Amino acid sequence: MVEQNATATPEGEQPHWRGINHLALITTDMDATVRFYHGVLGARLVAHLGTPSFRHYFFEMGQQNTIAFFEYRGVELTPFAKPAGVPDPRAVQFDHVSFNLPDEQALLNLRARLKAAGSEVTDVVDHSFIRSIYFTDPNGIALEASWWVTDATGRDSDFGDRQLFSDPDPVPAVLELQQTGQVSSVPHTKLV
Repeated sequence: MVEQNATATPEGEQPHWRGINHLALITTDMDATVRFYHGVLGARLVAHLGTPSFRHYFFEMGQQNTIAFFEYRGVELTPFAKPAGVPDPRAVQFDHVSFNLPDEQALLNLRARLKAAGSEVTDVVDHSFIRSIYFTDPNGIALEASWWVTDATGRDSDFGDRQLFSDPDPVPAVLELQQTGQVSSVPHTKLV
């Protein structure tokens, strides 16, 4: 049960949303994902990061709007496909969606607004090129609000920029982009 707040909406200025910062999805094959999103859909790879446990790659879908993918290392995942709009008990939730905000102050204001509404929210997390807060909606959907500290969209990709491209072991498609500016092959897909 969701506890209701005494006031319908928290006091103060409404958030100034600027679209979706990134929709975070999961892939079991980052190389094929780069080849499809960058090579087929033309969604430029604008940033990536990597740790010993995961990769996280961002593709531009519009100015300051990206779709991002996690690839987890050392974790066996069983992917499946389903047609859009058709319920499937295996597809109960995606990873998270990140809403884009214009600056740090807007992020802090939203954090205060969430707390005032009785919502649990993290401290600001510094991801180098974006800063974020995390919270959930009443459905249990993981949400994030972010602002671009260094806007990776709307400009040429500089694969030498270690702030934006920090995966120490990028997938082969990224090496091709660094060397030639394009991927050498793309995956074929099928409708399900």
